Amino acid sequence: MLGVLFSLIAGILISLQSIFNTRVSEKIGLWETNTIVHGLGFIVSLILLFILRDGSINKMNEVNKVYLLGGVFGAVIVYSVMKGVTLLGPAYSVSILLISQLIISLIIDIFGLFGTDKIIFSAYKAIGIAMMIIGIILFKLK
Repeated sequence: MLGVLFSLIAGILISLQSIFNTRVSEKIGLWETNTIVHGLGFIVSLILLFILRDGSINKMNEVNKVYLLGGVFGAVIVYSVMKGVTLLGPAYSVSILLISQLIISLIIDIFGLFGTDKIIFSAYKAIGIAMMIIGIILFKLK
């Protein structure tokens, strides 16, 4: 149940962040906004790190360094979302974002990539993705 709650919160915040960042970028620029967003995120994360201390930075040498690209991905994600929202609008842009996220996540799960448990691909999963894609096409029709 907590997983569903956190996923709902993330979905809500991603939608709001997309619009907020786009509005800021209209005034100051995309990369300026991206820098500020990640700078503020860093400050909040650092404060929470000192308060919560739920891990150990000393184990950093055990981390596969490829996984640190997540930080690089974050900068590209924020930029891409702002451009998508600017060019397509929030609902259409986030719809495409969610489907691409789902498809890539499904591929990762099916093949057990990056240490995830493998899942079996079924017709139900294919039908579900197809329905989502059809839903976006219908959503975009006038």
